Amino acid sequence: MHPSNHFLLQPDITFLNHGSFGACPRPVFEAYQQWQRTLEEQPVEFLGRRLSGLLADARSRLAAFIGAAAEDVVFVPNVTYAMNIVARSIDLQPGDEVLGTTHEYGAVERAWRYVCERRDAVYIPQPVPLPVTSAEAIVEQIWSGVTERTRVITLSHITSPTAMIMPVEAICRRARAAGILTVIDGAHALGQIDLDMEATGADFYGGNCHKWLCAPKGAGFLYARRERQAILEPLIVSWGWQPRQPMRSSFLAYPEGASFRDYYEWMGTDDPSAFLTVPAAIEFQNANDWGSVRRTCHTLLVDASRRIVELTGCAPLTPDAIDWWVQMRALPLPPCDPKQVQARLWNEFRVEVPCFEWEGMPLIRVSIQAYNIPADIDRLLEGLRHIL
Repeated sequence: MHPSNHFLLQPDITFLNHGSFGACPRPVFEAYQQWQRTLEEQPVEFLGRRLSGLLADARSRLAAFIGAAAEDVVFVPNVTYAMNIVARSIDLQPGDEVLGTTHEYGAVERAWRYVCERRDAVYIPQPVPLPVTSAEAIVEQIWSGVTERTRVITLSHITSPTAMIMPVEAICRRARAAGILTVIDGAHALGQIDLDMEATGADFYGGNCHKWLCAPKGAGFLYARRERQAILEPLIVSWGWQPRQPMRSSFLAYPEGASFRDYYEWMGTDDPSAFLTVPAAIEFQNANDWGSVRRTCHTLLVDASRRIVELTGCAPLTPDAIDWWVQMRALPLPPCDPKQVQARLWNEFRVEVPCFEWEGMPLIRVSIQAYNIPADIDRLLEGLRHIL
């Protein structure tokens, strides 16, 4: 069966918004449901005696997939959660600066602003104007915002609003040489581009498994470089805090033999099925030659981009190259109310695609996944012609 036929999406809609929440293939979703059934058949056996080993196996599979050691990775529900762990753990002092860009995801930017406001630190969204033509120019533009007070640089690996691949490796190398912490939001990276945590060089990296890896909702990860793990503190204090110390012992941040994973592996009774299904998502993509699938999706998006640009007359924001985008691309729209365009595309044409304003510019962000076909682009263009 072609991988496109495995997805559970309604057949009568044109779904061009995989980037928002992903979509789970049937074999992966069935594995997810099997874990849920196994949990309910004997909850004490599953949670009390088996879970630690099961999570260790799943974490090892994920770590190998992203080029990391298993002891440097922990499962979390999503990237927003991962970024909150890091932002709240770093000991920012009054006057310290956290440098982001104007391309960051709103929830993550809010997390940094929240922490900075309460510690008299400063969050700076460094402008990176579009269009862009050079990764080196982006690096210099971001670095021009660095000052002697910069403590943290936080960037998206693939930006959410503008859908471009950022040169995070170059920024991370430069930041390490300057003694600046790097925190990377990889929400859109896992499953869309190949990852290697060691090569990326980030101190902290959060990723979603439920988007482009096509795992169930509620599966994400946080990677922490070994020498930076002691910085992290629990968001929720539970059994993982002082796990090898008797009750009522004095505070000790990292007791003998503990790891930062103890903070996040058990936070109270919860359903770990999404975490345990991540290996099934990896297996699904390996079995279906996902590198080839991604290239096919990119080719379709190249054609979609050309047709949208011809229709709107608006120049693209990034070059037409796979170095800049793979399966998701944001393109400008002519002056319009983008929310109205999005609503009409859905209500009148059953096309699900996000349209929004970024830095005063109306954009449409098109995602292409294995289930998309040329007819989906035809329907999108039909709707845009009618509405615009």
